[in-house]
Amino acid sequence: MPGQSAGRHVGLVTPTTVRLFTPDDPLRLARGGRLDQVDVAYETYGQLTAAKDNAVLVCHALTGNAHAAGFHPGAAKPGWWDHLIGPGKAIDTDRFFVVCPNLLGGCQGTTGPGSLDPATGRTYGLDFPLLDMADFVAVHRRLMAHLGLTRLLAAVGGSLGGMQVLEWSLSHPEDLANAVIVAASSRLTAENIAFSAVAREAILRDPGFHDGHYAEAGLTPESGLSIARMMAHITYLSGEALSAKFGRAAQQVGQQAGFGVDFAVESYLRHQGEVFSDRFDALSYLYLSRVMDYFDPFARPQATAAIAAARPGVLVIAFTTDWRFDRRHSLRIVARLHGAGVPVTYRCVPSASGHDSFLLPIPRYTDTVGAFLDRAWEVIRA
Repeated sequence: MPGQSAGRHVGLVTPTTVRLFTPDDPLRLARGGRLDQVDVAYETYGQLTAAKDNAVLVCHALTGNAHAAGFHPGAAKPGWWDHLIGPGKAIDTDRFFVVCPNLLGGCQGTTGPGSLDPATGRTYGLDFPLLDMADFVAVHRRLMAHLGLTRLLAAVGGSLGGMQVLEWSLSHPEDLANAVIVAASSRLTAENIAFSAVAREAILRDPGFHDGHYAEAGLTPESGLSIARMMAHITYLSGEALSAKFGRAAQQVGQQAGFGVDFAVESYLRHQGEVFSDRFDALSYLYLSRVMDYFDPFARPQATAAIAAARPGVLVIAFTTDWRFDRRHSLRIVARLHGAGVPVTYRCVPSASGHDSFLLPIPRYTDTVGAFLDRAWEVIRA
């Protein structure tokens, strides 16, 4: 049963990179423009059946990557969803063939604004075209074709990953037998957009940003990206979690008051910002967060027509203390899909950890995902 194999892993994994679009076959973007060269980094876990009917695609969140499970050689930590993916776990690699790609616009092996533009030999910078959620799906679908997959048993994602799964479910539901949408939104609120706007301003106003060509200048907008992460990280946690972990504890006993790092929570946020600026690219943060701002799929005419005809199974999960994408975001998705006659299962899982709950090994959450995929497996084996 899911949750009983917490110590089992998929083992050592190595990312694969493939070129999916070329000048002879470019990626034409939803907002206009094109990319003549798109490389995609991805990882796979488990074995594909001869019938190719057990594939599960995992879509990552804003600052995630393709390394969802197992270990990279020499790494101390497993992939970011290792508690969910592996032998005997909710996404059971003893049964499922799991694929996790780094999304378009990312900075972990897939083409993005920090990549070299083959036409100029320079990094794209702000010359990289604006992206749309549909572009992420177009690249994922091309990866499916490359892997010889015509239909997925399920697509699974949390936060921005869940938004990708929702877009795929609405635009190409024939590709999916099931969809799992966790801690996601179909339309950001003004508050959500405001948080991202401030984060982007911190990056854009950093003198090291250098109009997006900071790599060529030997600069990095480290301060701006760090501040962006610090503020965003606050929104990923609940007030309850912050109080329980830090309260008003001083960073050092007996220190004099000032404008330094006086409180433990300040030290924590500073550390989060510094670590993040070492592993993530500022341009990717700008582009991917902007995609989320403009995502509003139910505003399209006949938005649910295709999914109403295909009727894939959908699981929507929210968390009680997630205030970045509170349960009303999930309930809006449920209401729109239910109104279209789509079979939807909804769960709001108790958790004190806020939006980041989707990344944590919470038994009621992992068991819910596992039970849903168990049923999906039983259907194809019937």
